Amino acid sequence: MTTELVWMTAVELAARIRGGEVSASEALAAHLEQIEALNPQVNAIVTLEPERALALARAADDKKARGEELGILHGLPIAHKDLFQTKGMRTTMGSPVFRDNVPEIDDLIIARLKAAGCISIGKTNVPEFGAGSHTFNPVFGATRNPYDVSKTCGGSSGGAAVALACGMIPLADGSDMGGSLRNPASFCNVVGLRPSPGRVPRYPKTCAWSTLAVDGPMGRTVQDVALMLRAIAGYDPRAPLSLAEPAAQFAGDLARDFNGVRLAYSPDLAAFPVDARVLATLEAQLPIFEDIGCHVERDQPDFRDAYDIFQTLRAWNFELSFAEHFAEYGEAAFKETIRWNAAQGRSLSAADISRAEARRSELFHRVREFLQEYEFLLLPTAQLPPFDIETEYPQAINGVAMATYIDWMMSCAFITVTGLPAISLPCGFTDAGLPVGLQIVGRPRSEFAVLQLAYAFQEATRFYEIQPPLCRQPPA
Repeated sequence: MTTELVWMTAVELAARIRGGEVSASEALAAHLEQIEALNPQVNAIVTLEPERALALARAADDKKARGEELGILHGLPIAHKDLFQTKGMRTTMGSPVFRDNVPEIDDLIIARLKAAGCISIGKTNVPEFGAGSHTFNPVFGATRNPYDVSKTCGGSSGGAAVALACGMIPLADGSDMGGSLRNPASFCNVVGLRPSPGRVPRYPKTCAWSTLAVDGPMGRTVQDVALMLRAIAGYDPRAPLSLAEPAAQFAGDLARDFNGVRLAYSPDLAAFPVDARVLATLEAQLPIFEDIGCHVERDQPDFRDAYDIFQTLRAWNFELSFAEHFAEYGEAAFKETIRWNAAQGRSLSAADISRAEARRSELFHRVREFLQEYEFLLLPTAQLPPFDIETEYPQAINGVAMATYIDWMMSCAFITVTGLPAISLPCGFTDAGLPVGLQIVGRPRSEFAVLQLAYAFQEATRFYEIQPPLCRQPPA
């Protein structure tokens, strides 16, 4: 029964708990057993509070016994990304400076997950302050990819993706600036959705008007991601970008007739190198879209200026985020790539920032007009397969040097600056058994349509059912 519970979809497990077939306490015990067996080998969950979680699970069972109204995530165990503030639970951000930090408040996404009935069990590992798409830090070390423990899991929601892939939790929360929900999903054979800015309101935040970073859901299946989105989306007056459209829309039927729908596929947006192993794996699955009725054409919008836009706005965000930390703790307390990115921000002029914003607007309209002709854009999530865990970041792809620690993430970062919703979902494996993700980008604020196309592809391929080798063998 334990194994059955940890590999159920979140949708099915939630239904069984609500129906009384499984208690919240039983679900938690099964997942804690999985964590005990596998987490030492992958280092995905870095703070674990089982006694607190058991008390919450018992309270959830009592609530059901009393016949009270239950949230849509009632009884589901979840571990939160270690960048999110969690009231009374350590939040380190992977930084020695915050090694013992225990917040007094919850970030809004955490509050909404709790209100929906989830059982908070701990925190998932991140790169230091979420900088970079390789999950390692000086507090907890590196998180390993369960499909090959010598490889990285990506990041910054890397611990979340690994915990999902290993059956340690049925759902995970994450955040995404340059690909932090999408890259680890690609590397770990799970699903990560970057919503439109404001779809999942963010509070409290230093810069409430920034659209570069968003919070969002991760799961092993598209339907699980849609379930979690119902819990975390929706208007909040404290978040000025928050969208008023009700979260209930994500409870709709994911099945859709795609006959005649036009899709554009681009291997590289004519702008960046992509490893041949990724392209071979992804392009082998493109006929699936024709099978479900779509017309797929090789085409892409004009993404000129996207690289400079992203690097400029990211650097501006880093200067804003770290200036006070540097003043209080000294720059030497932070890793070199953070210091570099913040220095890039300090060197910007007002003209640099204003031009980046203007060019971003022009880019948005070019892509928006392109998506009037095609409903979706398909492209690789990551530009290369999971790389060696001892490598801080890839230095080159296809012989093309990466100028910075984030250059290898442009397949996600270019989409970030458009503000369009994008999902990464399993698309197969390289010959070496490493996961490859497909990225589906939709029209403005069209998360539900993106989920529907992703669901159709998922059901035709079912790659999510292929568990990591680590989970198919008894632990050593």
